[in-house]
Amino acid sequence: MPLSPSALSRLEFQHQTIHDLIHDMPEAELRRNIVAGKWSAFENIAHLAAYQPIFLRRLERMQEESGPHFDRYIAEQDPMFAPTLQKGLDELLTDIAVQRSRITALYESMDDTALARTGVHPKYGEFSVREWAEFFLLHEAHHLYTIFMLVQDLRKSL
Repeated sequence: MPLSPSALSRLEFQHQTIHDLIHDMPEAELRRNIVAGKWSAFENIAHLAAYQPIFLRRLERMQEESGPHFDRYIAEQDPMFAPTLQKGLDELLTDIAVQRSRITALYESMDDTALARTGVHPKYGEFSVREWAEFFLLHEAHHLYTIFMLVQDLRKSL
């Protein structure tokens, strides 16, 4: 059984919500940290951009290896996160779109056997490739919600 139409649709389109959330907000404002000790809206977007290649590689490893174990992803420990923060907003949004098309294409190419392969999350245990899609999408949705709330606070302060 392929991914559900809901999961495929979210894989294809959910990331585009960023455009709606930040519409007309200057990049300088998105970079402004308004909650002490928490990421700015821009840093949340950069995190989503930096994580997608990690996730794509995890999907590939699950196809190549039997039940690989993955470390918890911590952005500050990712050597690519700091350079991602140096990119401009337009470049980040392009990176996200390009990586997402690769992730979506990979999922669309998978048969039932490929979707049933597993990888082990350090906290939640073994997930099938199908379950990893939900994990990925819900993680992204959490950051989209965070971006939404931060942008609302930014708009109030302008």
